[in-house]
Amino acid sequence: MKLYDLELSGNCYKVRLFAHLANLDLEIIPVDFLGGEHKRAPLIELNPWGELPILVDGQRVLRDSQAILVYLAGTYGGAAWWPVEPHLQAEVMQWLSTAANEIQNGPAAARLVDKFGYAIDKADTLKRAARILPLLDAHLAKHEWLALSRPTIADCAVFPYVALAPEGGVDLVPYPHITRWMDRIQQLPGFVPMPGL
Repeated sequence: MKLYDLELSGNCYKVRLFAHLANLDLEIIPVDFLGGEHKRAPLIELNPWGELPILVDGQRVLRDSQAILVYLAGTYGGAAWWPVEPHLQAEVMQWLSTAANEIQNGPAAARLVDKFGYAIDKADTLKRAARILPLLDAHLAKHEWLALSRPTIADCAVFPYVALAPEGGVDLVPYPHITRWMDRIQQLPGFVPMPGL
């Protein structure tokens, strides 16, 4: 399998993290993001959205980190990471949606402003972060993991941009349950960091 990757991308890191935790072999192919390689052939043909990550597994080509996590976990990771029962899948899926919405538009977007100079409304990103992080912390006050009382792809999806939140000026000190959850993830066998963590 090949992963077209940007080292500083939390979305790419989600896939690398899960692959390490699940002992999956991925060929990592760095992409010259600043040079626009992802917007030109052959990558734009693999993903017309012009985004990373892109996973190629034989003839199968997938975009979107959450979709890639579901595919890898369902195909290679076993039911521990992606259960077969629809009601348990839904429990995991709600966190994948949170990663793609509230986390992406809150702490992740704040990081895009501070670290990469994106022209995004920083006040709005901080407002969104201030809404989702207390909800996440309250959930983790009652649960060691996001879903199913064990590590799943839900944790892989939410962890990166929460852990990187300080790079966007978002303070995690007020959220002790998030901090303990991040520590638990970093203690998992196979955990691999990324720059900024």
